[in-house]
Amino acid sequence: MLNRITDFFNTMLNTESKQTENTVSIEIACAVLLCEVMRADHVFTENEQDELSTILTKQFNLSEPEVTSTLEQAFYLSENANDFYQFTTRVNQHYSLDDRIKIVTLLWQVAYADGELTSIEEHIIRKIADLLHLRHSEYIATKIAAEQFAK
Repeated sequence: MLNRITDFFNTMLNTESKQTENTVSIEIACAVLLCEVMRADHVFTENEQDELSTILTKQFNLSEPEVTSTLEQAFYLSENANDFYQFTTRVNQHYSLDDRIKIVTLLWQVAYADGELTSIEEHIIRKIADLLHLRHSEYIATKIAAEQFAK
């Protein structure tokens, strides 16, 4: 009986992780992380939303309809996700260290887009940076770069 229950949960976990792996593109994974930063302080300013759209357009060469579609999916996943791991794993699989550093810099840009950095935004970026395997010095360098970009 216990073996059947264990098999059931193992099957469910494997199916869910395969579905997430197959359905979440790298663009959506990055968009979810960006959305998490924007949603962190529960204030969605127009500047943050514009910055997010601009980042997706530049980073992934997406058209306006593609950005809209990506953001819709990203917001849905962001609101329903239990953690960042499934998205950061996708980024780690597809991006080099330099690319991951660039992603964290973009996270800071979204955080600074409204002119105010909250502690929860900083905390979320720190968690994501850790999951992307950035060293503390790289994390600090991304923050400094984004601060200079925001000025």
